[in-house]
Amino acid sequence: MSEVVPTGKAGLPAANAATASGTIAAQSEPDMKGWLLKWTNYLKGYQKRWFVLSKGVLSYYRNQAEMTHTCRGTISLHGALIHTVDSCTFVISNGGTQTFHIKAANEVERQSWVTALELAKAKAIRAMESDEEEEDTAANTIPSEELNLVVRELTVRLENLKTCYDLITKHGAALQRALSELESGEDLANKTKIVSERATLFRISSNAMINACSDYLQTAQTQGHKWSKMLQHERDQKLHLEEMVEQLARQHSHLEQAAHRHRPNAAASASDDEDNEFYDAQEEGGSVASQEDSSFILKIPVAHHRRNSNDATGSSSEGEEGNSETQQVLVVTDNLDNMDMTDRISVNSSQALTPTLSNNNQSTKVARRRRTRVPDKPNYPLNLWSIIKNCIGKDLSKIPMPVNFNEPLSMLQRLTEDFEYSEILDKAAQCKDTCEQLAYVTAFTVSSYSTTSNRTGKPFNPLLGETYECDRTDDLGWRCINEQVSHHPPMAAQYCESRGWRCWQEFTMTSKFRGKYIQIVPLGYAHVEFPATGNKFTWRKVTTTVHNIIVGKLWVDNHGDMEIYGEKSAKGVKCHLKYLPYSYFTRDTQRRVKGVVMDNSNQVKWVINGTWDSKIEIAPVTSTSGSAENPVYKTGNYKTAWSRRLPPTDCDKYYNFTLLACQLNEPEPNVAPTDSRLRPDQRLMEDGKWNESNGEKLRLEEKQRARRREREAEAEKAAAEGRPYPPYEPIWFSKQQDEGTDSLVHVFKGTYWDAKAKQEWSKCPDIF
Repeated sequence: MSEVVPTGKAGLPAANAATASGTIAAQSEPDMKGWLLKWTNYLKGYQKRWFVLSKGVLSYYRNQAEMTHTCRGTISLHGALIHTVDSCTFVISNGGTQTFHIKAANEVERQSWVTALELAKAKAIRAMESDEEEEDTAANTIPSEELNLVVRELTVRLENLKTCYDLITKHGAALQRALSELESGEDLANKTKIVSERATLFRISSNAMINACSDYLQTAQTQGHKWSKMLQHERDQKLHLEEMVEQLARQHSHLEQAAHRHRPNAAASASDDEDNEFYDAQEEGGSVASQEDSSFILKIPVAHHRRNSNDATGSSSEGEEGNSETQQVLVVTDNLDNMDMTDRISVNSSQALTPTLSNNNQSTKVARRRRTRVPDKPNYPLNLWSIIKNCIGKDLSKIPMPVNFNEPLSMLQRLTEDFEYSEILDKAAQCKDTCEQLAYVTAFTVSSYSTTSNRTGKPFNPLLGETYECDRTDDLGWRCINEQVSHHPPMAAQYCESRGWRCWQEFTMTSKFRGKYIQIVPLGYAHVEFPATGNKFTWRKVTTTVHNIIVGKLWVDNHGDMEIYGEKSAKGVKCHLKYLPYSYFTRDTQRRVKGVVMDNSNQVKWVINGTWDSKIEIAPVTSTSGSAENPVYKTGNYKTAWSRRLPPTDCDKYYNFTLLACQLNEPEPNVAPTDSRLRPDQRLMEDGKWNESNGEKLRLEEKQRARRREREAEAEKAAAEGRPYPPYEPIWFSKQQDEGTDSLVHVFKGTYWDAKAKQEWSKCPDIF
């Protein structure tokens, strides 16, 4: 079926294997190329394509002739996941934006490609790290040396151009004299006429060339000193860049504060100066805000694009385009005076996380007492600009940042905070109506953002193989296990279970620092399933942006569209939710969230309304009017599906942690040796020993890089010997095909809690 033409290390004969490592990097030929079968979604089948692996990038074409002009798709390997499905099929995914499903002719060919891809990935990672080191070195180059080199090079080129000008003038005059002497001959009149015509053409061309060279020389000479002044000016501007950026950022911060002071409905946490402003208080348990807030217009997709193997990872297929058509709907509330508050399921801060007994009759003991706060955050001065000025445009997961920017929690623990309001899922599990159940699930997805309004610290990046367990079955009724399953790209897998529901997700993201703000775009999907009804719902988180990085008060905004759609028994039911971005000029409530729940016939059944930092209210649709293109939905009374519990009043002293966040890193016996609670740099930071924490952080990162280099060396050795080398496999999760799609996801094996009961941790790596 396919023909492999190896030119790199993975496909070299045994006789050439010994010299492969020294020649691949210098070759201009691809590492590997050949015919393979690729799954194309729009044809629903495998199609023969020509693949080329070169310089850490895998590309494919319809045929070899297309290589010179049309590339059908590429995927960079430096952050890719490579997984073998069966004896002939393998999958390449970069963790969220592209996925290739490829089939080889036989097992030998498949292994040859997988080995070559793993080696190319290792080389790409090393090259990326080398480029970053070269960038740092180039940033420290003395500007005057660069200026002198450029000036000397320009001077040499100008002298060469002047010499060419003199030679052309000299040879042109000699040619004209020779032609004049030739024309005086009587017997050569006919020949000289032809030569004279050609010489005339040459003379015209030469004069044009001489004039052009003369103009260029004159321009270069007259403008040379101007270029030197411009370069010197740029050098001076670079020296003062730090001061200019800080001044501009400070002015912008003052403008923001002034704008907030003149807007009575601005976010309360946007400026400290707003503490002295007073507004009319809302009635306790009232509606979202007013008739204006409860009635809104929302644009929803006409036809939801179903998630498949490519949608799950954002991959594009050949000749396939998404549907961008939308429908505008109007939501109107009938009665705002008689609010039904019987479904309020959140409690105030004094009752937050109070221990409760399990429904299990065998459980008679009271939940353990847990701590209510962490040590205060010390005040360490930090030159922020000196650290971040070389980080602009880079992925934050690849930047070694000091713990001064962190909070004493890992990303695995931060993911566990999604279940702070797990009682919403408990309520959803009791719902008989699928659309109402989805409305509560939607409120749960919004509640996970409640702590982001004032939590601006960066969680610790988990090490490969790091885990975190949180067993709260004795008081909250759920337990979860998280594991860092990939380092390039960074990816965490999570599984949480309760009596009435189970929830799992793969979390990976892209993040960029843009100088003034940081933008974080999640890529993985989250799922929740209710065994009693068989309903399953899936969603992806929205974008989070942290503003005022350099100067001013940090503040966070969540924005974008979220699609929550049903599967299994809930297939066809979906929710479209919109997080409105922050704006100075909008009349809408800041941090607003609004959406609708639709049944499998695309009829709106429930309305979602509220803010992601305060509360979410839901209301059933009682009647529909208007046209099919612009329908108007009237709702009944709103009821509160979620209300945020206020954090402790002095939480600003300890990273703005909620009560649950304070308990996540509390030491606990009998956990796995890879648990985040045992991470030394994180523990030292929590204890206020930041200098020692920075040292431990560097040690752990270097230890992780050393382990990766060992695996790369073993992979290269296995390739040279012609034997397969298995990639890294997680301990508590395994890669399996996602139900209903052909994409690969990390599925919980279900063995962790048994291993904890037996204290059998022999499979755990030594990462700390």
